[in-house]
Amino acid sequence: MNKYESEGSYLVSEQACALIAEVQSCFCAGAWISVIILAFTVIDAQLRETELPDHKGDTKKLLNILGFDQKFQKLRDKRNKIIHLDTNNPAITVDEQWANRNQLEKEATEAVKLMAEAFYSNPGV
Repeated sequence: MNKYESEGSYLVSEQACALIAEVQSCFCAGAWISVIILAFTVIDAQLRETELPDHKGDTKKLLNILGFDQKFQKLRDKRNKIIHLDTNNPAITVDEQWANRNQLEKEATEAVKLMAEAFYSNPGV
């Protein structure tokens, strides 16, 4: 039995649910960077819609308010570095994309685990 199986919740974000399908597709395709980006996007959508729908602040504050640990902040930082370009220090290069496939897969797998943890963190039933 999956450890999340008994913790299913009816308090789910519509957008997060839709994005999980994208995460699955990207994971199956080996699109590791996309998995990392989307997994955290699912976390953000889930928490904003079901946990603190009135929260207007940034996601860093949201995670802190809800008591999520540093693993989530680390994933948020990784996602932000990927989507917000620093021309002097890119988060990913073409060479890294091809040479570090195994490491990227590990990071994507961890991102999916965190996504599931956040998605099922507050059972509603």
